[in-house]
Amino acid sequence: MTIQRVGVIGCGLMGSGIVQVTAQSGFETIVIEANDALLARGLGRIRQALDGLVEKGKLEGKTRDATMARVTGAVGLEALKACDLVVEAMTENQALKNETFAKLDGICPPHAILATNTSSCNVTALAAATRRPSQVVGLHFFNPVPLMKLVEVARTILTDDAVARAATEWVRAVGKVPVQTKDATAFIVNRLLVPYLLDAIRVYEGGLASLEDIDQAMKLGCGYPMGPFTLLDLVGLDTTMYVAEVMFEEFREARYAPPALLKRMVLAGHLGRKTGRGFYTYDR
Repeated sequence: MTIQRVGVIGCGLMGSGIVQVTAQSGFETIVIEANDALLARGLGRIRQALDGLVEKGKLEGKTRDATMARVTGAVGLEALKACDLVVEAMTENQALKNETFAKLDGICPPHAILATNTSSCNVTALAAATRRPSQVVGLHFFNPVPLMKLVEVARTILTDDAVARAATEWVRAVGKVPVQTKDATAFIVNRLLVPYLLDAIRVYEGGLASLEDIDQAMKLGCGYPMGPFTLLDLVGLDTTMYVAEVMFEEFREARYAPPALLKRMVLAGHLGRKTGRGFYTYDR
């Protein structure tokens, strides 16, 4: 099961990062967006990231050019008809993902592996939407993709062993470290991380300490690279709330329920770095 041509659906923050590391690793890469404007923005983000590496002396100009030459952008799933692996990196919407996987099943060649970058949706449901459930797997990258080394390889009870092995080897081929997990809500990292982030919000809500002091305490007291509120703003408060709601719906445990402050900040549009304001304020 050789992977040579890779498709990525979505060229937003996560998708563009997956495209970048895939193309940098020598794979011909096709990226799909909903319209030309989003596609141009995503390809521009990739080019900007590569230009930054060149400016810092971490990448040669010819390598950047070769990487971009391996990337093809398109609007419409039909462009994925010759891919060996497709990684879906769309918005976290189960119904939309199910519909997309059903379409991919009719477009991609019979041997193709269909993967999702989801952090919270049900991978088994995606597999069930296809006629190739044994060839569906989760590949959960972390943000920012070019820097973060981990990928959670989430297999369902339907995933074929050979498919899981091929997906795992591809993860290694793009310079990442795979860990194996079952298809279960939030996988490994978010199952442990999200309750911690929600507890940090509750501690702040309760008036125990300031944002800055909580962040500083967790960095210097626990050796974390960043505090919980800096991380929340980086991940996106809306993303965290969505994952928390999915986890609460699944497990019905109070520790997974989004705190009131988080809900109100999301309603107010204070989503973190991407909007210029979250728990902290940022220049845009």
